[in-house]
Amino acid sequence: MSINNIRNFCIIAHIDHGKSTLADRLLEYTHTLTKREQKEQVLDAMDLERERGITIKAHFIRMDYKHTNGKDYIFNLIDTPGHVDFSYEVSRSLAAAEGALLLVDAAQGVEAQTISNLYHAVENDLVIIPIINKIDLPSAQVEVVKHQIMELIGCDESEIILTSAKTGLGTEEVVDAIINRIPPPAGKKDQPLQALIFDSSFDNYRGVVALIRVYEGSIAVGDKIRFFATKESFEVEEVGTLRLKRVKRNTLHTGEVGYLICGAKEVRDIRVGDTVTHLKQGAERPLPGYRAVKPMVYSGIYPVNNQDFEDLRTALEKLVLNDSALQYEPETSTALGFGFRVGFLGLLHMEIVQERLEREFDQNIIVTTPNVVYQVHMTDGNILTIENPTKMPESVRINKIEEPYIKAQIVTPPEYIGNVMKISNERRGILKNTSYIDPSRADIEYEFPLSEVIFDFFDKLKSVSRGYASLDYEFAGYREAKLVKLDILINGEPLDALSTIVHKDRAYDQGRTLCTKLRKLIPRQMFEVVIQASIGHKVIARESVQALRKNVLAKCYGGDVTRKRKLLEKQKEGKKRMKQVGRVEIPQEAFLAVLAAD
Repeated sequence: MSINNIRNFCIIAHIDHGKSTLADRLLEYTHTLTKREQKEQVLDAMDLERERGITIKAHFIRMDYKHTNGKDYIFNLIDTPGHVDFSYEVSRSLAAAEGALLLVDAAQGVEAQTISNLYHAVENDLVIIPIINKIDLPSAQVEVVKHQIMELIGCDESEIILTSAKTGLGTEEVVDAIINRIPPPAGKKDQPLQALIFDSSFDNYRGVVALIRVYEGSIAVGDKIRFFATKESFEVEEVGTLRLKRVKRNTLHTGEVGYLICGAKEVRDIRVGDTVTHLKQGAERPLPGYRAVKPMVYSGIYPVNNQDFEDLRTALEKLVLNDSALQYEPETSTALGFGFRVGFLGLLHMEIVQERLEREFDQNIIVTTPNVVYQVHMTDGNILTIENPTKMPESVRINKIEEPYIKAQIVTPPEYIGNVMKISNERRGILKNTSYIDPSRADIEYEFPLSEVIFDFFDKLKSVSRGYASLDYEFAGYREAKLVKLDILINGEPLDALSTIVHKDRAYDQGRTLCTKLRKLIPRQMFEVVIQASIGHKVIARESVQALRKNVLAKCYGGDVTRKRKLLEKQKEGKKRMKQVGRVEIPQEAFLAVLAAD
Protein backbone atom coordinates (compact mmCIF):
# COMPACT_ATOMS: atom_id res chain seq x y z
CA MET A 1 0.00 0.00 0.00
CA SER A 2 1.15 3.56 -0.75
CA ILE A 3 2.69 5.55 2.11
CA ASN A 4 0.13 8.29 1.31
CA ASN A 5 -2.67 6.06 2.65
CA ILE A 6 -1.09 5.48 6.09
CA ARG A 7 -2.24 7.52 9.11
CA ASN A 8 -0.38 7.28 12.43
CA PHE A 9 -2.15 8.96 15.35
CA CYS A 10 -2.63 8.86 19.10
CA ILE A 11 -5.29 10.04 21.54
CA ILE A 12 -4.53 12.72 24.16
CA ALA A 13 -6.90 12.86 27.14
CA HIS A 14 -7.05 13.28 30.90
CA ILE A 15 -7.83 10.22 33.05
CA ASP A 16 -11.45 9.06 32.61
CA HIS A 17 -12.29 11.32 29.63
CA GLY A 18 -13.17 8.33 27.42
CA LYS A 19 -9.92 7.60 25.55
CA SER A 20 -10.19 3.79 25.67
CA THR A 21 -13.93 3.93 24.82
CA LEU A 22 -13.27 6.06 21.72
CA ALA A 23 -10.60 3.53 20.68
CA ASP A 24 -13.26 0.78 21.00
CA ARG A 25 -15.63 2.69 18.68
CA LEU A 26 -12.88 3.19 16.06
CA LEU A 27 -12.09 -0.55 16.15
CA GLU A 28 -15.80 -1.31 15.68
CA TYR A 29 -16.27 1.23 12.87
CA THR A 30 -13.28 -0.06 10.87
CA HIS A 31 -14.39 -3.71 11.41
CA THR A 32 -11.00 -4.52 12.96
CA LEU A 33 -12.68 -6.71 15.58
CA THR A 34 -15.55 -9.15 15.22
CA LYS A 35 -18.55 -8.95 17.58
CA ARG A 36 -17.12 -11.94 19.50
CA GLU A 37 -13.75 -10.21 20.07
CA GLN A 38 -15.28 -6.87 21.05
CA LYS A 39 -15.43 -5.91 24.73
CA GLU A 40 -15.26 -2.67 26.70
CA GLN A 41 -11.80 -1.02 26.89
CA VAL A 42 -10.35 -3.65 24.58
CA LEU A 43 -6.89 -2.04 24.61
CA ASP A 44 -6.69 -2.04 28.43
CA ALA A 45 -5.32 -5.52 29.06
CA MET A 46 -4.80 -5.34 32.86
CA ASP A 47 -7.63 -5.65 35.41
CA LEU A 48 -6.07 -2.66 37.19
CA GLU A 49 -6.47 -0.52 34.06
CA ARG A 50 -10.15 -1.41 33.82
CA GLU A 51 -10.88 -0.84 37.51
CA ARG A 52 -9.12 2.52 37.81
CA GLY A 53 -10.13 3.77 34.35
CA ILE A 54 -6.52 4.58 33.46
CA THR A 55 -4.11 3.35 30.81
CA ILE A 56 -0.89 2.13 32.47
CA LYS A 57 0.87 0.56 29.49
CA ALA A 58 0.96 2.06 25.99
CA HIS A 59 -0.89 -0.05 23.41
CA PHE A 60 -0.87 -0.06 19.64
CA ILE A 61 -3.30 -1.56 17.14
CA ARG A 62 -3.56 -1.44 13.34
CA MET A 63 -6.87 -0.87 11.57
CA ASP A 64 -7.42 -1.52 7.84
CA TYR A 65 -10.26 0.67 6.55
CA LYS A 66 -11.94 0.92 3.15
CA HIS A 67 -13.34 4.42 2.73
CA THR A 68 -16.48 5.29 0.79
CA ASN A 69 -14.20 7.05 -1.75
CA GLY A 70 -12.93 3.56 -2.71
CA LYS A 71 -9.43 3.98 -1.21
CA ASP A 72 -7.92 1.60 1.37
CA TYR A 73 -6.30 3.18 4.41
CA ILE A 74 -4.13 1.94 7.27
CA PHE A 75 -4.78 3.54 10.68
CA ASN A 76 -2.12 2.94 13.34
CA LEU A 77 -3.58 3.92 16.72
CA ILE A 78 -0.98 4.34 19.46
CA ASP A 79 -2.89 4.42 22.76
CA THR A 80 -0.82 6.37 25.32
CA PRO A 81 -0.92 6.34 29.15
CA GLY A 82 -2.59 9.46 30.53
CA HIS A 83 -0.83 9.85 33.89
CA VAL A 84 2.14 12.12 34.47
CA ASP A 85 4.26 9.25 35.88
CA PHE A 86 4.40 7.78 32.38
CA SER A 87 5.11 11.06 30.58
CA TYR A 88 8.30 9.75 28.91
CA GLU A 89 6.33 6.84 27.42
CA VAL A 90 3.74 9.39 26.25
CA SER A 91 6.45 11.54 24.60
CA ARG A 92 7.85 8.53 22.67
CA SER A 93 4.36 7.51 21.54
CA LEU A 94 3.72 11.06 20.34
CA ALA A 95 7.02 10.98 18.43
CA ALA A 96 5.76 7.87 16.56
CA ALA A 97 2.64 9.69 15.25
CA GLU A 98 1.78 12.54 12.86
CA GLY A 99 -1.51 13.50 14.47
CA ALA A 100 -3.32 13.50 17.81
CA LEU A 101 -6.98 13.37 18.77
CA LEU A 102 -7.42 15.87 21.63
CA LEU A 103 -10.27 14.36 23.65
CA VAL A 104 -12.04 16.50 26.28
CA ASP A 105 -14.94 15.45 28.52
CA ALA A 106 -17.99 17.70 27.93
CA ALA A 107 -18.84 17.60 31.66
CA GLN A 108 -15.33 18.10 33.13
CA GLY A 109 -13.69 20.39 30.59
CA VAL A 110 -9.97 20.94 29.99
CA GLU A 111 -7.77 19.52 32.79
CA ALA A 112 -4.08 19.79 33.72
CA GLN A 113 -2.86 16.57 32.09
CA THR A 114 -4.69 17.42 28.86
CA ILE A 115 -2.76 20.71 28.68
CA SER A 116 0.58 19.08 29.53
CA ASN A 117 0.29 16.32 26.90
CA LEU A 118 -1.05 18.83 24.37
CA TYR A 119 2.13 20.89 24.77
CA HIS A 120 4.18 17.72 24.13
CA ALA A 121 2.13 17.09 20.96
CA VAL A 122 2.64 20.67 19.73
CA GLU A 123 6.41 20.35 20.37
CA ASN A 124 6.38 17.24 18.15
CA ASP A 125 4.54 19.20 15.37
CA LEU A 126 1.51 16.92 15.51
CA VAL A 127 -1.76 17.91 13.82
CA ILE A 128 -4.35 18.33 16.59
CA ILE A 129 -7.96 17.23 16.02
CA PRO A 130 -10.12 18.59 18.91
CA ILE A 131 -12.97 16.30 20.02
CA ILE A 132 -15.56 16.87 22.75
CA ASN A 133 -16.74 13.56 24.21
CA LYS A 134 -19.74 12.55 26.38
CA ILE A 135 -22.03 15.19 24.83
CA ASP A 136 -25.04 13.00 25.74
CA LEU A 137 -24.49 13.47 29.51
CA PRO A 138 -27.10 15.61 31.33
CA SER A 139 -24.24 17.63 32.89
CA ALA A 140 -22.50 18.28 29.52
CA GLN A 141 -21.44 21.91 28.96
CA VAL A 142 -20.63 21.73 25.28
CA GLU A 143 -20.47 25.49 24.57
CA VAL A 144 -18.27 26.18 27.61
CA VAL A 145 -15.84 23.39 26.67
CA LYS A 146 -15.77 24.59 23.03
CA HIS A 147 -14.55 28.02 24.21
CA GLN A 148 -11.94 26.38 26.48
CA ILE A 149 -10.53 24.38 23.54
CA MET A 150 -10.59 27.40 21.19
CA GLU A 151 -8.68 29.45 23.81
CA LEU A 152 -6.20 26.64 24.34
CA ILE A 153 -5.24 25.74 20.75
CA GLY A 154 -6.60 28.69 18.76
CA CYS A 155 -8.81 26.60 16.45
CA ASP A 156 -12.12 27.48 14.76
CA GLU A 157 -15.38 26.20 16.22
CA SER A 158 -16.03 24.30 12.97
CA GLU A 159 -12.90 22.16 13.58
CA ILE A 160 -14.24 20.73 16.86
CA ILE A 161 -15.96 17.33 16.54
CA LEU A 162 -18.78 16.42 18.95
CA THR A 163 -18.97 12.73 19.94
CA SER A 164 -20.33 10.26 22.41
CA ALA A 165 -17.85 7.38 22.46
CA LYS A 166 -20.31 5.32 24.52
CA THR A 167 -23.08 5.40 21.87
CA GLY A 168 -20.84 5.78 18.80
CA LEU A 169 -22.22 9.21 17.88
CA GLY A 170 -19.70 11.20 15.79
CA THR A 171 -17.35 8.26 15.05
CA GLU A 172 -17.74 8.71 11.28
CA GLU A 173 -16.71 12.39 11.55
CA VAL A 174 -13.64 11.37 13.59
CA VAL A 175 -12.59 8.82 10.93
CA ASP A 176 -13.03 11.39 8.13
CA ALA A 177 -10.97 13.93 10.09
CA ILE A 178 -8.17 11.37 10.56
CA ILE A 179 -8.05 10.83 6.77
CA ASN A 180 -8.41 14.47 5.72
CA ARG A 181 -6.48 16.38 8.40
CA ILE A 182 -3.63 14.10 9.51
CA PRO A 183 -0.78 14.02 6.95
CA PRO A 184 0.74 10.73 5.74
CA PRO A 185 4.20 9.80 7.12
CA ALA A 186 7.28 11.39 5.58
CA GLY A 187 10.36 9.32 4.81
CA LYS A 188 12.06 7.45 1.96
CA LYS A 189 12.38 3.72 1.38
CA ASP A 190 15.86 4.00 -0.16
CA GLN A 191 17.42 5.68 2.92
CA PRO A 192 19.35 3.77 5.69
CA LEU A 193 17.02 2.24 8.28
CA GLN A 194 15.88 4.45 11.19
CA ALA A 195 13.13 3.02 13.41
CA LEU A 196 11.97 4.38 16.79
CA ILE A 197 11.21 1.99 19.67
CA PHE A 198 8.21 3.47 21.48
CA ASP A 199 7.40 0.53 23.76
CA SER A 200 8.54 -2.98 24.67
CA SER A 201 7.16 -5.99 26.51
CA PHE A 202 8.32 -9.51 27.35
CA ASP A 203 7.10 -12.79 25.86
CA ASN A 204 8.01 -15.91 27.86
CA TYR A 205 8.70 -17.88 24.67
CA ARG A 206 10.13 -15.25 22.28
CA GLY A 207 11.95 -12.81 24.58
CA VAL A 208 11.59 -9.04 24.21
CA VAL A 209 8.96 -7.74 21.77
CA ALA A 210 9.70 -4.15 20.69
CA LEU A 211 7.04 -1.87 19.16
CA ILE A 212 8.63 0.23 16.42
CA ARG A 213 7.79 3.03 14.00
CA VAL A 214 9.86 2.92 10.79
CA TYR A 215 10.94 6.47 9.80
CA GLU A 216 13.38 5.71 6.99
CA GLY A 217 14.20 2.55 4.99
CA SER A 218 12.69 -0.85 5.75
CA ILE A 219 13.32 -3.78 8.09
CA ALA A 220 12.95 -7.45 7.08
CA VAL A 221 13.29 -10.90 8.64
CA GLY A 222 16.97 -11.98 8.62
CA ASP A 223 18.38 -8.42 8.72
CA LYS A 224 21.32 -7.78 11.05
CA ILE A 225 20.41 -4.78 13.23
CA ARG A 226 21.92 -2.73 16.05
CA PHE A 227 20.63 -0.36 18.74
CA PHE A 228 22.24 3.03 19.28
CA ALA A 229 21.78 3.34 23.09
CA THR A 230 22.79 -0.17 24.19
CA LYS A 231 25.25 -0.84 21.30
CA GLU A 232 23.75 -4.37 21.11
CA SER A 233 23.34 -6.15 17.76
CA PHE A 234 20.88 -8.92 16.83
CA GLU A 235 19.35 -10.71 13.85
CA VAL A 236 15.69 -10.02 13.10
CA GLU A 237 13.65 -13.17 13.80
CA GLU A 238 10.17 -11.77 13.16
CA VAL A 239 8.43 -8.53 12.22
CA GLY A 240 4.75 -7.78 11.77
CA THR A 241 1.79 -5.65 12.78
CA LEU A 242 -0.59 -5.87 15.72
CA ARG A 243 -4.28 -6.47 15.72
CA LEU A 244 -5.31 -8.03 19.03
CA LYS A 245 -2.63 -10.62 18.27
CA ARG A 246 0.63 -10.38 16.35
CA VAL A 247 0.29 -10.72 12.56
CA LYS A 248 3.56 -11.82 10.87
CA ARG A 249 4.97 -9.94 7.89
CA ASN A 250 8.20 -10.34 5.91
CA THR A 251 9.02 -6.61 5.87
CA LEU A 252 7.98 -3.34 7.54
CA HIS A 253 8.34 -0.33 5.24
CA THR A 254 8.77 3.42 5.75
CA GLY A 255 5.89 4.99 7.70
CA GLU A 256 4.61 1.70 9.09
CA VAL A 257 4.18 0.80 12.76
CA GLY A 258 4.67 -2.77 13.97
CA TYR A 259 6.57 -5.12 16.25
CA LEU A 260 10.08 -6.54 16.17
CA ILE A 261 11.44 -9.78 17.71
CA CYS A 262 15.19 -10.26 17.55
CA GLY A 263 16.10 -12.74 20.30
CA ALA A 264 16.83 -10.17 23.04
CA LYS A 265 16.33 -11.92 26.39
CA GLU A 266 16.06 -8.94 28.74
CA VAL A 267 13.89 -5.83 28.53
CA ARG A 268 17.02 -3.80 29.41
CA ASP A 269 18.60 -4.87 26.07
CA ILE A 270 16.00 -2.75 24.26
CA ARG A 271 15.21 0.70 25.62
CA VAL A 272 12.14 2.82 24.93
CA GLY A 273 13.11 5.83 22.80
CA ASP A 274 16.15 4.12 21.23
CA THR A 275 16.74 3.91 17.46
CA VAL A 276 17.16 0.69 15.43
CA THR A 277 19.34 0.63 12.30
CA HIS A 278 21.12 -1.95 10.14
CA LEU A 279 24.45 -3.30 11.37
CA LYS A 280 26.04 -2.58 7.98
CA GLN A 281 25.33 0.58 5.98
CA GLY A 282 23.07 1.79 8.78
CA ALA A 283 22.14 5.34 9.77
CA GLU A 284 24.92 7.54 11.13
CA ARG A 285 22.92 9.09 13.97
CA PRO A 286 19.86 8.10 16.04
CA LEU A 287 16.48 9.81 16.02
CA PRO A 288 16.34 12.69 18.57
CA GLY A 289 14.62 12.56 21.96
CA TYR A 290 16.11 9.47 23.60
CA ARG A 291 16.98 9.62 27.30
CA ALA A 292 17.49 6.93 29.92
CA VAL A 293 14.44 6.61 32.20
CA LYS A 294 15.45 7.52 35.75
CA PRO A 295 13.33 6.74 38.82
CA MET A 296 12.13 9.84 40.70
CA VAL A 297 10.86 8.13 43.87
CA TYR A 298 12.49 5.38 45.94
CA SER A 299 10.92 3.18 48.57
CA GLY A 300 11.81 0.03 50.50
CA ILE A 301 9.71 -3.09 49.88
CA TYR A 302 9.99 -5.82 52.52
CA PRO A 303 8.14 -9.13 52.97
CA VAL A 304 6.06 -9.23 56.17
CA ASN A 305 7.62 -12.67 56.86
CA ASN A 306 11.36 -12.87 56.22
CA GLN A 307 10.94 -16.42 54.86
CA ASP A 308 9.16 -14.90 51.82
CA PHE A 309 12.24 -12.90 50.71
CA GLU A 310 13.10 -15.22 47.78
CA ASP A 311 9.45 -15.25 46.63
CA LEU A 312 9.49 -11.43 46.60
CA ARG A 313 12.74 -11.44 44.58
CA THR A 314 11.17 -13.79 41.99
CA ALA A 315 8.04 -11.60 41.80
CA LEU A 316 10.12 -8.44 41.18
CA GLU A 317 12.20 -10.21 38.51
CA LYS A 318 9.02 -11.18 36.63
CA LEU A 319 7.52 -7.71 37.03
CA VAL A 320 10.64 -5.99 35.62
CA LEU A 321 10.28 -8.07 32.43
CA ASN A 322 7.09 -6.14 31.60
CA ASP A 323 8.05 -2.83 33.21
CA SER A 324 11.49 -1.65 32.09
CA ALA A 325 11.20 1.57 34.17
CA LEU A 326 11.23 -0.40 37.44
CA GLN A 327 14.61 -0.66 39.18
CA TYR A 328 15.47 -2.54 42.39
CA GLU A 329 18.40 -3.73 44.48
CA PRO A 330 18.57 -5.80 47.71
CA GLU A 331 18.94 -3.99 51.04
CA THR A 332 18.73 -4.91 54.72
CA SER A 333 17.17 -3.10 57.63
CA THR A 334 17.80 -3.88 61.31
CA ALA A 335 14.10 -3.32 61.94
CA LEU A 336 12.49 -4.99 58.90
CA GLY A 337 15.10 -7.58 57.85
CA PHE A 338 15.87 -8.38 54.20
CA GLY A 339 14.10 -6.51 51.41
CA PHE A 340 14.61 -4.36 48.31
CA ARG A 341 15.17 -0.69 47.52
CA VAL A 342 12.88 -0.05 44.56
CA GLY A 343 12.91 2.97 42.20
CA PHE A 344 9.64 4.23 40.66
CA LEU A 345 8.71 6.90 38.11
CA GLY A 346 6.26 8.45 40.57
CA LEU A 347 3.71 7.73 43.26
CA LEU A 348 1.07 6.23 40.92
CA HIS A 349 3.74 3.94 39.45
CA MET A 350 4.59 2.87 43.03
CA GLU A 351 0.92 2.18 43.82
CA ILE A 352 0.52 0.13 40.64
CA VAL A 353 3.64 -1.97 41.41
CA GLN A 354 2.54 -2.53 45.01
CA GLU A 355 -0.93 -3.63 43.90
CA ARG A 356 0.45 -5.91 41.17
CA LEU A 357 2.83 -7.58 43.65
CA GLU A 358 -0.09 -8.25 46.01
CA ARG A 359 -2.58 -9.37 43.35
CA GLU A 360 -0.61 -11.12 40.66
CA PHE A 361 2.14 -12.61 42.84
CA ASP A 362 0.26 -12.99 46.16
CA GLN A 363 2.95 -11.12 48.13
CA ASN A 364 2.33 -9.82 51.65
CA ILE A 365 4.58 -6.73 51.79
CA ILE A 366 5.47 -3.60 53.78
CA VAL A 367 6.23 -0.48 51.73
CA THR A 368 8.30 2.18 53.51
CA THR A 369 7.77 5.93 53.20
CA PRO A 370 8.74 7.04 49.68
CA ASN A 371 11.68 9.40 49.34
CA VAL A 372 13.35 11.19 46.44
CA VAL A 373 16.94 11.19 45.15
CA TYR A 374 19.27 13.84 46.61
CA GLN A 375 22.59 15.09 45.28
CA VAL A 376 25.09 15.66 48.09
CA HIS A 377 28.13 17.86 47.35
CA MET A 378 30.97 16.81 49.65
CA THR A 379 33.71 19.07 51.04
CA ASP A 380 36.29 17.06 49.04
CA GLY A 381 34.55 17.95 45.75
CA ASN A 382 32.76 14.63 45.16
CA ILE A 383 29.03 14.50 44.41
CA LEU A 384 27.07 11.60 45.93
CA THR A 385 23.61 10.45 44.77
CA ILE A 386 21.62 9.47 47.86
CA GLU A 387 18.53 7.27 47.35
CA ASN A 388 18.33 5.98 50.92
CA PRO A 389 18.44 8.33 53.97
CA THR A 390 20.58 5.81 55.91
CA LYS A 391 23.44 6.40 53.42
CA MET A 392 23.59 10.13 54.10
CA PRO A 393 27.18 11.06 55.18
CA GLU A 394 27.97 13.05 58.35
CA SER A 395 27.07 16.73 58.17
CA VAL A 396 30.69 17.87 58.75
CA ARG A 397 31.67 16.29 55.39
CA ILE A 398 28.81 17.92 53.46
CA ASN A 399 29.23 21.19 51.59
CA LYS A 400 25.63 21.44 50.29
CA ILE A 401 22.62 19.23 49.49
CA GLU A 402 20.47 19.61 46.35
CA GLU A 403 16.94 18.23 46.02
CA PRO A 404 14.82 17.65 42.88
CA TYR A 405 12.25 20.29 41.94
CA ILE A 406 9.19 19.94 39.72
CA LYS A 407 7.23 22.39 37.61
CA ALA A 408 3.56 21.83 38.49
CA GLN A 409 0.46 22.91 36.64
CA ILE A 410 -2.77 23.11 38.65
CA VAL A 411 -6.11 23.72 36.91
CA THR A 412 -8.89 24.74 39.34
CA PRO A 413 -12.14 26.74 39.48
CA PRO A 414 -11.35 30.35 40.58
CA GLU A 415 -13.19 30.07 43.93
CA TYR A 416 -10.61 27.53 45.17
CA ILE A 417 -7.48 29.52 44.21
CA GLY A 418 -7.01 30.71 47.82
CA ASN A 419 -7.16 27.17 49.22
CA VAL A 420 -4.79 25.85 46.54
CA MET A 421 -2.26 28.62 47.21
CA LYS A 422 -2.46 28.02 50.98
CA ILE A 423 -1.52 24.33 50.75
CA SER A 424 1.04 25.09 48.01
CA ASN A 425 2.82 27.62 50.24
CA GLU A 426 2.82 25.10 53.10
CA ARG A 427 4.70 22.72 50.77
CA ARG A 428 7.42 25.30 49.99
CA GLY A 429 5.83 26.06 46.60
CA ILE A 430 7.05 29.00 44.47
CA LEU A 431 4.26 30.66 42.47
CA LYS A 432 5.34 31.29 38.85
CA ASN A 433 2.21 32.29 36.96
CA THR A 434 -1.59 32.44 37.11
CA SER A 435 -3.76 32.61 33.99
CA TYR A 436 -7.38 31.90 33.07
CA ILE A 437 -8.40 29.31 30.45
CA ASP A 438 -11.93 30.75 30.69
CA PRO A 439 -13.94 32.48 33.49
CA SER A 440 -14.52 29.08 35.18
CA ARG A 441 -10.95 27.67 34.97
CA ALA A 442 -7.70 29.06 36.38
CA ASP A 443 -4.32 27.65 35.39
CA ILE A 444 -1.75 28.09 38.19
CA GLU A 445 1.95 27.28 37.69
CA TYR A 446 4.09 26.42 40.72
CA GLU A 447 7.54 25.04 41.40
CA PHE A 448 7.77 22.53 44.26
CA PRO A 449 10.44 20.36 45.88
CA LEU A 450 9.44 16.85 44.74
CA SER A 451 9.71 15.53 48.31
CA GLU A 452 6.84 17.84 49.38
CA VAL A 453 4.49 16.58 46.66
CA ILE A 454 5.02 12.81 46.47
CA PHE A 455 3.24 11.81 49.64
CA ASP A 456 -0.25 13.28 50.07
CA PHE A 457 -0.28 16.60 48.18
CA PHE A 458 -2.64 15.35 45.46
CA ASP A 459 -5.15 14.10 48.09
CA LYS A 460 -5.01 17.46 49.92
CA LEU A 461 -5.44 19.32 46.62
CA LYS A 462 -8.57 17.30 45.83
CA SER A 463 -9.90 17.92 49.38
CA VAL A 464 -9.50 21.73 49.34
CA SER A 465 -11.01 22.00 45.83
CA ARG A 466 -13.86 19.51 46.41
CA GLY A 467 -12.38 17.27 43.74
CA TYR A 468 -12.33 19.90 40.97
CA ALA A 469 -8.60 20.70 40.82
CA SER A 470 -6.26 18.65 38.62
CA LEU A 471 -2.48 18.42 38.78
CA ASP A 472 0.26 17.72 36.29
CA TYR A 473 4.02 18.11 36.73
CA GLU A 474 7.39 17.64 35.08
CA PHE A 475 10.95 17.46 36.42
CA ALA A 476 12.66 20.87 36.63
CA GLY A 477 16.18 20.04 37.86
CA TYR A 478 18.04 20.11 41.21
CA ARG A 479 18.34 23.07 43.61
CA GLU A 480 20.18 23.71 46.85
CA ALA A 481 18.15 23.44 50.07
CA LYS A 482 18.66 23.41 53.86
CA LEU A 483 18.18 19.68 54.43
CA VAL A 484 19.11 17.47 57.39
CA LYS A 485 18.90 13.77 58.21
CA LEU A 486 16.38 13.03 60.97
CA ASP A 487 17.11 9.86 63.00
CA ILE A 488 14.79 8.07 65.43
CA LEU A 489 16.55 6.45 68.41
CA ILE A 490 15.02 3.76 70.62
CA ASN A 491 16.94 3.57 73.93
CA GLY A 492 19.90 5.14 72.18
CA GLU A 493 19.91 2.81 69.16
CA PRO A 494 19.07 4.35 65.75
CA LEU A 495 16.09 2.78 63.96
CA ASP A 496 17.26 2.82 60.32
CA ALA A 497 13.84 2.18 58.76
CA LEU A 498 12.54 5.47 60.19
CA SER A 499 15.44 7.71 59.08
CA THR A 500 14.28 10.53 56.80
CA ILE A 501 15.73 13.61 55.09
CA VAL A 502 13.71 16.71 55.97
CA HIS A 503 13.92 20.49 55.63
CA LYS A 504 15.77 22.02 58.58
CA ASP A 505 12.87 24.37 59.46
CA ARG A 506 10.48 21.44 59.82
CA ALA A 507 12.75 18.91 61.48
CA TYR A 508 11.53 19.67 65.04
CA ASP A 509 7.82 19.31 64.21
CA GLN A 510 8.38 16.10 62.27
CA GLY A 511 10.58 14.60 65.01
CA ARG A 512 8.01 15.47 67.68
CA THR A 513 5.17 13.92 65.61
CA LEU A 514 7.08 10.67 65.00
CA CYS A 515 8.06 10.33 68.68
CA THR A 516 4.47 10.91 69.83
CA LYS A 517 3.16 8.36 67.31
CA LEU A 518 5.69 5.71 68.33
CA ARG A 519 4.99 6.26 72.06
CA LYS A 520 1.39 5.18 71.46
CA LEU A 521 2.37 2.18 69.34
CA ILE A 522 5.29 0.59 71.24
CA PRO A 523 3.96 -1.67 74.04
CA ARG A 524 5.20 -1.18 77.60
CA GLN A 525 8.22 -3.28 78.61
CA MET A 526 9.61 -4.24 82.02
CA PHE A 527 11.90 -1.20 81.70
CA GLU A 528 11.45 2.37 80.48
CA VAL A 529 11.69 2.83 76.68
CA VAL A 530 13.12 6.18 75.58
CA ILE A 531 12.17 7.39 72.06
CA GLN A 532 14.26 10.27 70.68
CA ALA A 533 14.46 12.21 67.43
CA SER A 534 17.92 13.53 66.61
CA ILE A 535 19.80 15.51 63.98
CA GLY A 536 23.38 14.29 64.05
CA HIS A 537 24.23 14.12 67.77
CA LYS A 538 21.64 16.70 68.83
CA VAL A 539 18.38 15.34 70.29
CA ILE A 540 15.44 17.55 69.24
CA ALA A 541 12.45 15.59 70.64
CA ARG A 542 11.91 12.95 73.33
CA GLU A 543 9.09 10.71 74.53
CA SER A 544 9.17 7.74 76.87
CA VAL A 545 7.08 4.60 77.36
CA GLN A 546 6.76 4.00 81.12
CA ALA A 547 7.97 0.67 82.50
CA LEU A 548 5.62 -2.04 83.68
CA ARG A 549 6.09 -2.32 87.43
CA LYS A 550 5.74 -5.48 89.47
CA ASN A 551 4.34 -4.87 92.96
CA VAL A 552 7.26 -6.20 95.08
CA LEU A 553 5.63 -4.89 98.26
CA ALA A 554 2.64 -7.21 97.97
CA LYS A 555 4.15 -9.74 100.39
CA CYS A 556 4.95 -7.02 102.95
CA TYR A 557 1.89 -6.93 105.14
CA GLY A 558 3.70 -5.39 108.09
CA GLY A 559 7.12 -4.90 109.59
CA ASP A 560 9.68 -2.12 109.47
CA VAL A 561 9.76 0.45 106.60
CA THR A 562 13.46 -0.37 105.93
CA ARG A 563 12.37 -3.80 104.64
CA LYS A 564 10.12 -2.19 102.02
CA ARG A 565 12.86 0.26 101.06
CA LYS A 566 15.32 -2.61 100.59
CA LEU A 567 12.92 -4.44 98.21
CA LEU A 568 12.32 -1.26 96.13
CA GLU A 569 16.08 -0.59 95.85
CA LYS A 570 16.61 -4.18 94.70
CA GLN A 571 13.90 -3.76 92.04
CA LYS A 572 15.46 -0.46 90.90
CA GLU A 573 18.88 -2.11 90.42
CA GLY A 574 17.30 -4.97 88.47
CA LYS A 575 15.49 -2.57 86.11
CA LYS A 576 18.74 -0.65 85.47
CA ARG A 577 20.52 -3.92 84.62
CA MET A 578 17.61 -5.01 82.37
CA LYS A 579 17.66 -1.68 80.52
CA GLN A 580 21.37 -2.14 79.74
CA VAL A 581 20.89 -5.53 78.06
CA GLY A 582 17.21 -5.44 77.09
CA ARG A 583 16.08 -4.95 73.45
CA VAL A 584 12.78 -3.25 72.75
CA GLU A 585 10.22 -5.33 70.92
CA ILE A 586 8.68 -3.06 68.28
CA PRO A 587 5.50 -4.54 66.80
CA GLN A 588 4.93 -4.68 63.04
CA GLU A 589 1.95 -2.33 63.48
CA ALA A 590 4.32 0.46 64.54
CA PHE A 591 6.15 0.31 61.19
CA LEU A 592 2.94 -0.10 59.25
CA ALA A 593 1.36 2.93 60.92
CA VAL A 594 4.40 5.20 60.58
CA LEU A 595 5.82 3.90 57.30
CA ALA A 596 3.08 2.37 55.17
CA ALA A 597 2.78 4.47 52.05
CA ASP A 598 -0.96 3.97 51.71
